[in-house]
Amino acid sequence: MELYLLGITVVSIIIVILGVSWWKWHAFISLTVAGLFLAIFSGLQMGEIVDAYEAGVGDVLGHLIGILALGTILGKMMSDSGAGMQVADFFTKRFGSNKLPWAMLLSGFIIGIPVFFEVGLVILLPLAISIRKSTKQNILLIGIPILAGLSIVHGLVPPHPGAMTAIGIYGADMGQVLLYSLLIAFPTAVIGGPVFAKWIHKRVVPVGEPELIRVETKTNNELPSTGISFFIILLPVILMGLTVFAPYLPMTGLIEQFFLFIGSPVIALLISVFAAYYFLGYRQGMNRNLLKKLTDECLLPLASIILIIGAGGGFKQILIDSGVGEAIASMAEQISLSPLVLAFLVAGLIRVATGSATVALTTSAGIVSPVVANMTGVNLELLVIVTGAGSLMLSHVNDAGFWLVKEYMGLTVKETFKTWTVMETILAFVAFGFAMILNVFI
Repeated sequence: MELYLLGITVVSIIIVILGVSWWKWHAFISLTVAGLFLAIFSGLQMGEIVDAYEAGVGDVLGHLIGILALGTILGKMMSDSGAGMQVADFFTKRFGSNKLPWAMLLSGFIIGIPVFFEVGLVILLPLAISIRKSTKQNILLIGIPILAGLSIVHGLVPPHPGAMTAIGIYGADMGQVLLYSLLIAFPTAVIGGPVFAKWIHKRVVPVGEPELIRVETKTNNELPSTGISFFIILLPVILMGLTVFAPYLPMTGLIEQFFLFIGSPVIALLISVFAAYYFLGYRQGMNRNLLKKLTDECLLPLASIILIIGAGGGFKQILIDSGVGEAIASMAEQISLSPLVLAFLVAGLIRVATGSATVALTTSAGIVSPVVANMTGVNLELLVIVTGAGSLMLSHVNDAGFWLVKEYMGLTVKETFKTWTVMETILAFVAFGFAMILNVFI
Protein backbone atom coordinates (compact mmCIF):
# COMPACT_ATOMS: atom_id res chain seq x y z
CA MET A 1 0.00 0.00 0.00
CA GLU A 2 2.84 2.39 0.88
CA LEU A 3 4.56 1.79 -2.46
CA TYR A 4 1.23 2.26 -4.25
CA LEU A 5 0.68 5.64 -2.54
CA LEU A 6 4.20 6.71 -3.47
CA GLY A 7 3.61 5.62 -7.07
CA ILE A 8 0.41 7.62 -7.56
CA THR A 9 2.02 10.60 -5.83
CA VAL A 10 4.83 10.55 -8.40
CA VAL A 11 2.27 10.29 -11.22
CA SER A 12 0.30 13.26 -9.81
CA ILE A 13 3.45 15.38 -9.70
CA ILE A 14 4.22 14.39 -13.31
CA ILE A 15 0.68 15.51 -14.26
CA VAL A 16 1.40 18.97 -12.81
CA ILE A 17 4.68 19.29 -14.69
CA LEU A 18 3.28 18.00 -18.00
CA GLY A 19 0.14 20.10 -17.60
CA VAL A 20 2.10 23.33 -17.28
CA SER A 21 4.95 22.65 -19.71
CA TRP A 22 3.53 20.35 -22.41
CA TRP A 23 -0.26 20.66 -22.42
CA LYS A 24 0.02 24.42 -21.67
CA TRP A 25 -2.60 24.35 -18.92
CA HIS A 26 -2.64 27.14 -16.38
CA ALA A 27 -0.81 25.99 -13.23
CA PHE A 28 -4.08 26.34 -11.26
CA ILE A 29 -5.76 23.80 -13.58
CA SER A 30 -2.76 21.45 -13.49
CA LEU A 31 -2.57 21.44 -9.69
CA THR A 32 -6.32 20.95 -9.31
CA VAL A 33 -6.43 18.04 -11.80
CA ALA A 34 -3.37 16.41 -10.17
CA GLY A 35 -4.95 16.78 -6.74
CA LEU A 36 -8.19 15.17 -7.92
CA PHE A 37 -6.24 12.31 -9.54
CA LEU A 38 -4.33 11.64 -6.33
CA ALA A 39 -7.45 11.91 -4.16
CA ILE A 40 -9.48 9.47 -6.30
CA PHE A 41 -6.75 6.85 -6.68
CA SER A 42 -5.68 7.03 -3.03
CA GLY A 43 -9.22 6.06 -2.00
CA LEU A 44 -10.55 9.31 -0.51
CA GLN A 45 -14.34 9.57 -0.49
CA MET A 46 -15.94 12.20 -2.74
CA GLY A 47 -17.01 14.33 0.21
CA GLU A 48 -13.53 14.06 1.73
CA ILE A 49 -11.94 15.21 -1.54
CA VAL A 50 -13.90 18.46 -1.57
CA ASP A 51 -13.30 19.08 2.14
CA ALA A 52 -9.56 18.41 1.83
CA TYR A 53 -9.22 20.68 -1.19
CA GLU A 54 -11.16 23.54 0.40
CA ALA A 55 -9.30 23.18 3.71
CA GLY A 56 -5.95 23.23 1.94
CA VAL A 57 -6.83 26.30 -0.13
CA GLY A 58 -8.13 28.13 2.93
CA ASP A 59 -5.15 27.17 5.07
CA VAL A 60 -2.50 28.52 2.71
CA LEU A 61 -4.40 31.59 1.49
CA GLY A 62 -5.62 32.52 4.97
CA HIS A 63 -1.99 33.07 5.90
CA LEU A 64 -0.72 34.47 2.62
CA ILE A 65 -3.36 36.55 0.88
CA GLY A 66 -3.01 39.68 3.04
CA ILE A 67 0.78 39.43 2.98
CA LEU A 68 0.82 39.03 -0.81
CA ALA A 69 -1.55 41.93 -1.46
CA LEU A 70 0.06 44.41 0.95
CA GLY A 71 3.60 43.33 0.09
CA THR A 72 2.90 43.79 -3.61
CA ILE A 73 1.45 47.28 -3.00
CA LEU A 74 4.54 48.17 -0.98
CA GLY A 75 6.78 46.85 -3.76
CA LYS A 76 4.81 48.83 -6.35
CA MET A 77 5.19 52.03 -4.34
CA MET A 78 8.93 51.37 -3.93
CA SER A 79 9.33 50.80 -7.67
CA ASP A 80 7.09 53.55 -9.08
CA SER A 81 8.34 56.24 -6.70
CA GLY A 82 11.95 55.38 -7.46
CA ALA A 83 12.68 54.38 -3.85
CA GLY A 84 13.72 50.92 -4.99
CA MET A 85 16.20 52.47 -7.42
CA GLN A 86 17.62 54.64 -4.62
CA VAL A 87 18.26 51.59 -2.45
CA ALA A 88 19.63 49.72 -5.48
CA ASP A 89 22.01 52.57 -6.30
CA PHE A 90 23.18 52.68 -2.66
CA PHE A 91 24.04 48.97 -2.71
CA THR A 92 25.65 49.21 -6.17
CA LYS A 93 27.88 52.14 -5.19
CA ARG A 94 28.73 50.81 -1.74
CA PHE A 95 29.49 47.20 -2.67
CA GLY A 96 30.19 47.38 -6.39
CA SER A 97 28.56 45.09 -8.93
CA ASN A 98 30.94 42.19 -8.14
CA LYS A 99 29.93 42.08 -4.46
CA LEU A 100 26.20 42.62 -4.94
CA PRO A 101 25.32 38.94 -4.33
CA TRP A 102 26.94 39.22 -0.89
CA ALA A 103 24.98 42.37 -0.08
CA MET A 104 21.78 40.62 -1.13
CA LEU A 105 22.63 37.58 1.01
CA LEU A 106 23.10 39.78 4.10
CA SER A 107 19.82 41.56 3.35
CA GLY A 108 17.90 38.28 3.09
CA PHE A 109 19.60 36.74 6.12
CA ILE A 110 19.13 39.70 8.46
CA ILE A 111 15.61 40.61 7.34
CA GLY A 112 14.62 36.94 7.37
CA ILE A 113 15.29 36.52 11.10
CA PRO A 114 12.25 38.47 12.39
CA VAL A 115 9.86 37.90 9.44
CA PHE A 116 8.25 34.95 7.65
CA PHE A 117 9.82 33.77 4.39
CA GLU A 118 6.90 35.01 2.30
CA VAL A 119 7.02 38.48 3.89
CA GLY A 120 10.75 38.82 3.31
CA LEU A 121 10.27 37.69 -0.27
CA VAL A 122 7.64 40.31 -1.13
CA ILE A 123 9.74 43.01 0.56
CA LEU A 124 13.11 42.14 -1.02
CA LEU A 125 12.40 40.75 -4.51
CA PRO A 126 11.17 44.14 -5.82
CA LEU A 127 14.54 45.47 -4.63
CA ALA A 128 16.30 42.71 -6.60
CA ILE A 129 14.28 43.68 -9.68
CA SER A 130 15.31 47.34 -9.21
CA ILE A 131 18.98 46.36 -8.93
CA ARG A 132 18.65 44.16 -12.01
CA LYS A 133 17.31 47.13 -13.98
CA SER A 134 20.11 49.45 -12.87
CA THR A 135 22.96 46.94 -13.29
CA LYS A 136 21.61 44.92 -16.27
CA GLN A 137 22.67 41.71 -14.52
CA ASN A 138 20.89 38.34 -14.55
CA ILE A 139 18.08 38.42 -11.96
CA LEU A 140 19.33 35.06 -10.64
CA LEU A 141 22.68 36.54 -9.58
CA ILE A 142 20.84 39.03 -7.36
CA GLY A 143 17.72 37.08 -6.41
CA ILE A 144 19.21 33.67 -5.47
CA PRO A 145 21.29 35.07 -2.56
CA ILE A 146 18.20 36.83 -1.17
CA LEU A 147 16.20 33.61 -1.38
CA ALA A 148 19.01 31.60 0.23
CA GLY A 149 19.24 34.00 3.18
CA LEU A 150 15.47 34.05 3.72
CA SER A 151 15.00 30.30 3.28
CA ILE A 152 17.77 29.02 5.55
CA VAL A 153 16.70 31.31 8.39
CA HIS A 154 13.07 30.23 7.95
CA GLY A 155 14.05 26.55 8.12
CA LEU A 156 16.59 26.54 10.95
CA VAL A 157 16.52 29.61 13.16
CA PRO A 158 14.15 30.37 16.07
CA PRO A 159 11.73 32.14 16.45
CA HIS A 160 10.37 30.77 13.16
CA PRO A 161 7.40 28.47 13.86
CA GLY A 162 8.83 25.19 12.57
CA ALA A 163 11.99 25.47 14.66
CA MET A 164 10.04 26.60 17.74
CA THR A 165 7.63 23.66 17.43
CA ALA A 166 10.49 21.17 17.01
CA ILE A 167 12.27 22.65 20.06
CA GLY A 168 9.12 22.02 22.10
CA ILE A 169 8.62 18.48 20.79
CA TYR A 170 12.25 17.40 21.29
CA GLY A 171 12.66 19.29 24.56
CA ALA A 172 15.75 21.09 23.24
CA ASP A 173 17.32 24.22 24.70
CA MET A 174 16.28 27.25 22.62
CA GLY A 175 19.42 29.29 23.39
CA GLN A 176 21.69 26.50 22.15
CA VAL A 177 19.51 25.90 19.08
CA LEU A 178 19.73 29.62 18.26
CA LEU A 179 23.53 29.60 18.63
CA TYR A 180 24.09 26.40 16.61
CA SER A 181 21.56 27.37 13.93
CA LEU A 182 23.24 30.73 13.31
CA LEU A 183 26.67 29.07 13.18
CA ILE A 184 25.36 26.61 10.58
CA ALA A 185 22.91 28.82 8.69
CA PHE A 186 25.26 31.58 7.53
CA PRO A 187 27.97 29.45 5.84
CA THR A 188 25.17 27.31 4.38
CA ALA A 189 23.52 30.42 2.93
CA VAL A 190 26.86 31.50 1.45
CA ILE A 191 27.17 28.21 -0.47
CA GLY A 192 23.50 28.08 -1.52
CA GLY A 193 23.38 31.84 -2.22
CA PRO A 194 26.29 33.79 -3.78
CA VAL A 195 28.39 30.72 -4.63
CA PHE A 196 25.52 28.87 -6.36
CA ALA A 197 24.26 32.10 -7.97
CA LYS A 198 27.69 32.77 -9.51
CA TRP A 199 27.58 29.30 -11.07
CA ILE A 200 23.95 29.08 -12.16
CA HIS A 201 23.49 32.58 -13.64
CA LYS A 202 25.90 31.66 -16.46
CA ARG A 203 23.92 28.52 -17.27
CA VAL A 204 20.31 29.70 -16.88
CA VAL A 205 19.27 32.97 -18.51
CA PRO A 206 15.54 33.56 -17.89
CA VAL A 207 13.59 33.96 -21.11
CA GLY A 208 10.84 36.07 -19.49
CA GLU A 209 10.68 39.29 -17.51
CA PRO A 210 9.38 39.84 -13.96
CA GLU A 211 5.76 40.89 -14.47
CA LEU A 212 4.35 41.49 -10.98
CA ILE A 213 6.68 44.43 -10.28
CA ARG A 214 7.85 46.66 -13.12
CA VAL A 215 10.49 49.28 -12.35
CA GLU A 216 10.19 52.72 -13.94
CA THR A 217 13.18 55.00 -14.62
CA LYS A 218 13.04 58.45 -13.00
CA THR A 219 15.34 61.48 -12.83
CA ASN A 220 17.17 62.27 -9.57
CA ASN A 221 14.93 65.28 -8.90
CA GLU A 222 11.86 63.04 -8.80
CA LEU A 223 13.33 60.44 -6.43
CA PRO A 224 12.70 60.24 -2.67
CA SER A 225 15.79 60.47 -0.46
CA THR A 226 17.87 57.38 0.22
CA GLY A 227 17.05 57.65 3.94
CA ILE A 228 13.29 57.64 3.32
CA SER A 229 13.68 54.78 0.85
CA PHE A 230 15.49 52.64 3.43
CA PHE A 231 12.98 53.64 6.12
CA ILE A 232 10.04 52.36 4.06
CA ILE A 233 11.67 49.03 3.17
CA LEU A 234 12.80 48.44 6.77
CA LEU A 235 9.61 49.65 8.51
CA PRO A 236 7.74 46.29 8.28
CA VAL A 237 10.86 44.49 9.48
CA ILE A 238 11.20 46.84 12.46
CA LEU A 239 7.50 46.48 13.34
CA MET A 240 7.64 42.69 13.05
CA GLY A 241 10.75 42.69 15.19
CA LEU A 242 8.57 43.99 18.03
CA THR A 243 6.93 40.57 18.31
CA VAL A 244 10.33 39.04 19.06
CA PHE A 245 11.34 41.50 21.78
CA ALA A 246 7.98 42.54 23.28
CA PRO A 247 7.63 39.50 25.59
CA TYR A 248 11.04 40.26 27.15
CA LEU A 249 10.58 44.00 27.72
CA PRO A 250 9.31 45.39 31.07
CA MET A 251 5.85 46.66 30.12
CA THR A 252 2.21 46.18 30.99
CA GLY A 253 0.17 43.44 29.34
CA LEU A 254 -1.86 45.93 27.29
CA ILE A 255 1.22 47.58 25.77
CA GLU A 256 2.75 44.17 25.06
CA GLN A 257 -0.42 43.07 23.29
CA PHE A 258 -0.37 46.30 21.25
CA PHE A 259 3.23 45.67 20.15
CA LEU A 260 2.37 42.07 19.25
CA PHE A 261 -0.63 43.34 17.26
CA ILE A 262 1.21 45.96 15.19
CA GLY A 263 4.08 43.50 14.74
CA SER A 264 1.91 40.82 13.14
CA PRO A 265 2.80 40.52 9.43
CA VAL A 266 -0.46 41.82 7.95
CA ILE A 267 -0.75 44.82 10.32
CA ALA A 268 2.96 45.68 9.96
CA LEU A 269 2.63 45.64 6.17
CA LEU A 270 -0.61 47.65 6.29
CA ILE A 271 1.08 50.36 8.39
CA SER A 272 4.04 50.31 5.99
CA VAL A 273 1.75 50.69 2.96
CA PHE A 274 0.18 53.83 4.44
CA ALA A 275 3.66 55.16 5.27
CA ALA A 276 4.62 54.50 1.63
CA TYR A 277 1.45 56.25 0.40
CA TYR A 278 2.49 59.35 2.35
CA PHE A 279 6.29 59.46 2.02
CA LEU A 280 6.61 57.94 -1.47
CA GLY A 281 3.24 59.12 -2.80
CA TYR A 282 1.81 62.39 -1.50
CA ARG A 283 5.24 63.92 -0.73
CA GLN A 284 6.41 63.01 -4.23
CA GLY A 285 3.43 64.72 -5.84
CA MET A 286 1.07 61.78 -6.33
CA ASN A 287 -2.63 62.42 -5.75
CA ARG A 288 -5.30 60.04 -4.46
CA ASN A 289 -6.43 59.02 -7.94
CA LEU A 290 -2.88 58.07 -8.97
CA LEU A 291 -2.34 56.08 -5.77
CA LYS A 292 -5.59 54.18 -6.38
CA LYS A 293 -4.53 53.53 -10.00
CA LEU A 294 -1.14 52.18 -8.89
CA THR A 295 -2.79 49.96 -6.28
CA ASP A 296 -5.27 48.55 -8.81
CA GLU A 297 -2.48 47.93 -11.32
CA CYS A 298 -0.41 45.84 -8.93
CA LEU A 299 -3.32 43.88 -7.45
CA LEU A 300 -4.77 42.68 -10.76
CA PRO A 301 -1.80 40.42 -11.67
CA LEU A 302 -2.06 38.83 -8.21
CA ALA A 303 -5.22 36.95 -9.23
CA SER A 304 -3.20 34.33 -11.11
CA ILE A 305 -0.63 33.70 -8.39
CA ILE A 306 -3.31 33.54 -5.67
CA LEU A 307 -5.16 30.88 -7.67
CA ILE A 308 -1.94 28.92 -8.18
CA ILE A 309 -0.95 29.07 -4.51
CA GLY A 310 -4.47 28.18 -3.42
CA ALA A 311 -4.54 25.15 -5.71
CA GLY A 312 -1.10 24.18 -4.40
CA GLY A 313 -2.52 24.31 -0.88
CA GLY A 314 -5.41 22.07 -1.93
CA PHE A 315 -2.96 19.61 -3.53
CA LYS A 316 -0.83 19.64 -0.36
CA GLN A 317 -3.84 18.86 1.87
CA ILE A 318 -4.90 15.97 -0.35
CA LEU A 319 -1.37 14.60 -0.07
CA ILE A 320 -1.65 14.77 3.71
CA ASP A 321 -5.21 13.37 3.96
CA SER A 322 -4.48 10.53 1.53
CA GLY A 323 -1.83 9.23 3.93
CA VAL A 324 1.19 9.81 1.68
CA GLY A 325 3.11 11.64 4.43
CA GLU A 326 2.41 8.88 6.95
CA ALA A 327 3.43 6.19 4.44
CA ILE A 328 6.76 7.89 3.78
CA ALA A 329 7.39 8.42 7.49
CA SER A 330 6.56 4.78 8.26
CA MET A 331 8.97 3.51 5.61
CA ALA A 332 11.75 5.77 6.87
CA GLU A 333 11.19 4.82 10.50
CA GLN A 334 11.64 1.12 9.73
CA ILE A 335 15.21 1.74 8.55
CA SER A 336 17.78 1.50 11.34
CA LEU A 337 19.67 4.81 11.17
CA SER A 338 21.33 7.40 13.39
CA PRO A 339 18.62 9.66 14.92
CA LEU A 340 20.13 12.70 13.16
CA VAL A 341 20.12 10.97 9.77
CA LEU A 342 16.61 9.58 10.39
CA ALA A 343 15.23 13.03 11.29
CA PHE A 344 16.81 14.58 8.19
CA LEU A 345 15.45 11.91 5.83
CA VAL A 346 11.96 11.80 7.35
CA ALA A 347 11.67 15.60 7.17
CA GLY A 348 12.93 15.61 3.59
CA LEU A 349 10.50 12.94 2.44
CA ILE A 350 7.54 14.63 4.13
CA ARG A 351 8.61 17.96 2.59
CA VAL A 352 8.59 16.37 -0.88
CA ALA A 353 5.20 14.81 -0.20
CA THR A 354 3.42 17.79 1.39
CA GLY A 355 5.26 20.83 0.02
CA SER A 356 5.41 22.61 3.38
CA ALA A 357 8.66 23.10 5.30
CA THR A 358 6.76 23.83 8.51
CA VAL A 359 4.53 20.74 8.15
CA ALA A 360 7.60 18.59 7.37
CA LEU A 361 9.53 19.94 10.36
CA THR A 362 6.73 19.56 12.89
CA THR A 363 5.46 16.21 11.58
CA SER A 364 8.90 14.61 11.43
CA ALA A 365 9.73 15.91 14.92
CA GLY A 366 6.60 14.17 16.18
CA ILE A 367 7.66 10.92 14.46
CA VAL A 368 11.32 10.98 15.57
CA SER A 369 10.84 12.17 19.17
CA PRO A 370 9.53 8.79 20.45
CA VAL A 371 12.47 7.07 18.72
CA VAL A 372 15.03 9.18 20.61
CA ALA A 373 13.11 9.32 23.90
CA ASN A 374 14.91 6.26 25.32
CA MET A 375 18.28 6.95 23.69
CA THR A 376 21.30 8.53 25.37
CA GLY A 377 23.93 10.75 23.78
CA VAL A 378 21.60 12.36 21.21
CA ASN A 379 22.21 16.09 20.80
CA LEU A 380 18.63 17.41 20.83
CA GLU A 381 19.65 20.87 19.64
CA LEU A 382 21.34 19.50 16.52
CA LEU A 383 18.36 17.18 16.07
CA VAL A 384 16.18 20.29 15.71
CA ILE A 385 18.60 21.70 13.13
CA VAL A 386 18.90 18.57 10.96
CA THR A 387 15.11 18.22 11.00
CA GLY A 388 14.86 21.82 9.79
CA ALA A 389 17.50 21.14 7.13
CA GLY A 390 15.55 18.15 5.82
CA SER A 391 12.38 20.25 5.64
CA LEU A 392 13.99 22.50 3.00
CA MET A 393 14.95 19.99 0.33
CA LEU A 394 13.46 19.53 -3.14
CA SER A 395 10.81 22.25 -3.17
CA HIS A 396 8.59 21.60 -6.19
CA VAL A 397 5.09 22.14 -7.55
CA ASN A 398 3.20 21.47 -4.29
CA ASP A 399 5.10 24.24 -2.46
CA ALA A 400 3.69 27.79 -2.36
CA GLY A 401 7.26 29.11 -2.27
CA PHE A 402 7.99 27.48 -5.65
CA TRP A 403 5.19 29.44 -7.33
CA LEU A 404 5.94 32.67 -5.46
CA VAL A 405 9.54 32.61 -6.70
CA LYS A 406 8.49 31.63 -10.22
CA GLU A 407 5.95 34.44 -10.55
CA TYR A 408 7.91 37.21 -8.85
CA MET A 409 11.12 36.50 -10.76
CA GLY A 410 9.40 35.86 -14.08
CA LEU A 411 10.77 32.33 -14.49
CA THR A 412 9.37 29.34 -16.35
CA VAL A 413 8.60 26.11 -14.46
CA LYS A 414 11.77 24.52 -15.90
CA GLU A 415 13.91 27.51 -14.85
CA THR A 416 12.41 27.43 -11.35
CA PHE A 417 13.35 23.74 -10.99
CA LYS A 418 16.91 24.47 -12.15
CA THR A 419 17.36 27.39 -9.76
CA TRP A 420 15.03 27.48 -6.76
CA THR A 421 14.62 23.70 -6.34
CA VAL A 422 18.36 23.09 -6.66
CA MET A 423 19.16 25.96 -4.27
CA GLU A 424 16.78 24.59 -1.61
CA THR A 425 18.34 21.13 -1.92
CA ILE A 426 21.85 22.57 -1.61
CA LEU A 427 20.79 24.41 1.56
CA ALA A 428 19.33 21.20 2.99
CA PHE A 429 22.36 18.98 2.43
CA VAL A 430 24.98 21.58 3.31
CA ALA A 431 23.23 22.45 6.59
CA PHE A 432 22.92 18.74 7.36
CA GLY A 433 26.63 18.25 6.63
CA PHE A 434 27.65 21.13 8.91
CA ALA A 435 25.39 19.79 11.68
CA MET A 436 26.95 16.33 11.44
CA ILE A 437 30.46 17.84 11.61
CA LEU A 438 29.45 19.92 14.64
CA ASN A 439 28.01 16.77 16.23
CA VAL A 440 31.48 15.17 16.14
CA PHE A 441 32.97 17.96 18.25
CA ILE A 442 30.11 18.54 20.74
